[in-house]
Amino acid sequence: MDFEKLIADFFPQCPQEEQDQKVILEYIRTFPNILTRENRFAHLTSSSIVLNPARDKMLMVFHNIYQSWAWTGGHADGDSDLLAVAMREAMEETGVKKLRPITTELLSLDILPVWGHVKRGQYVCAHQHLNTTFLLEADETDLLSVKEDENSGVAWIPLAEVSAHTSEPPMRLVYEKMILRAKQFVKGGLVHV
Repeated sequence: MDFEKLIADFFPQCPQEEQDQKVILEYIRTFPNILTRENRFAHLTSSSIVLNPARDKMLMVFHNIYQSWAWTGGHADGDSDLLAVAMREAMEETGVKKLRPITTELLSLDILPVWGHVKRGQYVCAHQHLNTTFLLEADETDLLSVKEDENSGVAWIPLAEVSAHTSEPPMRLVYEKMILRAKQFVKGGLVHV
């Protein structure tokens, strides 16, 4: 699917998403390299909320840079299939082999600030992640493995405990929004208001 159409067709569920959608579309139309890290100011990323079949736990990784439990996801790196990016990142970061989208619709859009940091011995300047999020499901019995260059833990966290495991206060709000949205979706789809 055309990534610009996917984002343009997303129905915002709150003022934050409405404004972020406008900015993301503006950046897509302004910068031809928005799918790559060559755009050092902002680039597209794709994340996922990975639920177990019982829909009561979220698969999370302990992120080495942020020193916090976090969702899975990463850079598009030129791939315009953002669902495929989210699925690939979830498999790479957790080791799960059996992964499926609960829906191919976007769960959320968020512009996420990334502070300057060192990654693989190189300094990465502060920038913005123009992030799409998808809702996925994985088998809780699938063997999990750490991706040592990115995380130092992988675990199924009960949904009610996700905020307590997250040491980044701004991300708690993002996860709470996503979990509520995921629960709404599972109960019969998002309501477009």
